[in-house]
Parts: sequence; C-alpha cells; structure tokens
Amino acid sequence: MGLLYIVPTPIGNLLDITYRSINILKKVDFIITENIKYTSILLNQFSIKNKLLSLNIVNERKKTNQYIDILKSGNNMAIVSKAGTPTINDPGYILIKYAYHNNIRVVPLPGACAAITAICASGLKTNRFCYEGFLPNKKKKCETKISSLRKETRTIILYESPKRLEYTLKLIKKIMGVQRKITIAKEITKKWENIQRGTVEQLLLTINDNIYCKKGEITIIISGAKKKNKNIIPSRVFRIFKILKKNTSNTTAIKITAKICRFNKNILYNEIIKKNIL
Repeated sequence: MGLLYIVPTPIGNLLDITYRSINILKKVDFIITENIKYTSILLNQFSIKNKLLSLNIVNERKKTNQYIDILKSGNNMAIVSKAGTPTINDPGYILIKYAYHNNIRVVPLPGACAAITAICASGLKTNRFCYEGFLPNKKKKCETKISSLRKETRTIILYESPKRLEYTLKLIKKIMGVQRKITIAKEITKKWENIQRGTVEQLLLTINDNIYCKKGEITIIISGAKKKNKNIIPSRVFRIFKILKKNTSNTTAIKITAKICRFNKNILYNEIIKKNIL
C-alpha cells in the first residue's frame, strides 16, 4: 500500500510553503491537483518535477477509484488544492474517505489556510469558531443561511466573492444588526493584503468608498452573538433583600428574598456578594 499525503500550498506568498511540503512533493510518485496549470507554476518555482493528475469537482467521483488503485499498487501520492489546505472547500474528501475504507494510510501536513490565517488576525474571539465556507448563490437560500447563524455564539468564518461582498454585508446588517462586529480579510499573504475591522455599518461605508475592497479573495469573520444571561437579577430583588436584612440575618434574608422572587438562593447569594451589599 502507498501513502496518501495531504499537502497544503501557499494561499498567496509562495514563501509560505514548508520545507516538508517541498520534500514530499519531490519524492511522491504522483501529485493529485485541483488545477494542473496553477500547480505547475508552484512546482516550477521550487524545481519540482513530478507527474500531475487531475481531481476537481467535475471528475472527483470518476477519478477517485483510479487513484485508489494506484495507491493500492504501492505508489505514494500527494493531494494539493489550487491554494491552501486540500479538502477545505476544495475536492479531496471522497478520495480521503475511500483511502480509509481501503486501509490506506493518510498523512496530513500542516500549512496555509485562509480561514485560520484570517481569524488569527481578526481581533475577534478565536477560542470557539465555526467555518461555513461560501454562502449559497441563490438569494433566498443565502438569506436563510445567515438567519440560521444569527444566534450562533461562536465566531463565524465565511468565504465570499468580491462581487457579492456588499450584498452579503447588507444581509448581515439586516439580519444580525448594525452593531455586529466584523473583520474583512482580503488577499491574505499577497501584495495587496488588506484587513479591516469594525461594525457591519462601518464596513459598508468603507467598501463603498474603496473600489479595491471589492477585488480579490475575501474572508469574512463575524463576531458571535452575545449570550443572554438568564440569571440577571432585577434591582427590585436587591431592594427587597436590603429591607429584609434590617430585621433578620443575611442568610434568612437571602432565603426569604429568593422564595418571594423565585430565584435560586445560591445565584442570588453570589450576585449579592459581587455587588458587595451584604
């Protein structure tokens, strides 16, 4: 059995390729690529001579079985996409799934990915996020998709085309509100790299005044919806507690207040401690 390597390639700056990626691309028997012409430019840059095989959204199902047979015969193969990490919004998922079904070892290499690179520089929370790729082309489905993300509390990553950027931001404004914080990362790692942050309202004004904002590859990072605190205690509850504690102990006052106002006494106690009103 051969090995199937997942090899990320630069998303712009060719110097972002890793030494290990170059080494693997040189030594494998075949390189499977989404775009032969584009990958040839990269290989020539690093003096890599190897046989390229095609795998795209049109021929993926047809070619997968052929490539599995090549792997089963003992040949090592590497899969690359046009740019970035293979299978992230690109072909390759079916090939990798079939490789596992045939007990072929899959070896992933770390490397460039527009979504991860953009969120790192977004200034928004990165501990929890969801990746949604490209939004649907049809307007109704696009609107439905954004509506489904309105209450998402994780940071949201989207890819968008320059022609649809303004339309998408207007939809986000309409559905998620004018104050939703957004980062637009354009042409990441390239000469014209541009990262802009602000509310959706502010960014709409910016792209209207700057034609260059509507060009290039774009990643949109949207702040997650704020969680509603279900345990917010109204000020009247604290007023009741203050009245009761004048005539009884703090513990008893908390118990009675919690019972009257139908609040958990432990939550009420913690809030009273925070407000320093014991």
